Amino acid sequence: MDVSFTIGHKDYTVQSRDGEERLVRRAAALLDEEAQKILEQAGRMPEGRLLLLAGLMLADRHSSMEDRALMAERELARMRSAASGMVASEVQDAMAELAARAEALARQAEGARDAGSADAGAGDAGKEAGREQQV
Repeated sequence: MDVSFTIGHKDYTVQSRDGEERLVRRAAALLDEEAQKILEQAGRMPEGRLLLLAGLMLADRHSSMEDRALMAERELARMRSAASGMVASEVQDAMAELAARAEALARQAEGARDAGSADAGAGDAGKEAGREQQV
């Protein structure tokens, strides 16, 4: 399918595959946008030079965006790593706190059991003493 567009001050027509017309028009619009900036600053110039400068400007913008994306990916990886470490640290802290609580409860249970045994022993001793007095 033929796709027509204008870049700078010249009309172009190229063939594209079915379904790619929109992509070709979008790419041409980006190139035309850069060409218009150049024409505003420098005035009319030969077609080849205009396309070359517009292409170089787009390539520079693309390169800059790739650099920014790479830096953002690195920062995201760093933040994920830091967050993962924080979560692991928080989980370890919570586990340590739970273990300490469990140990405290176990000591309380042992203390209550020991106190119950002592009370039962004291009660038995009191009963024995009462029996001896009755005899």
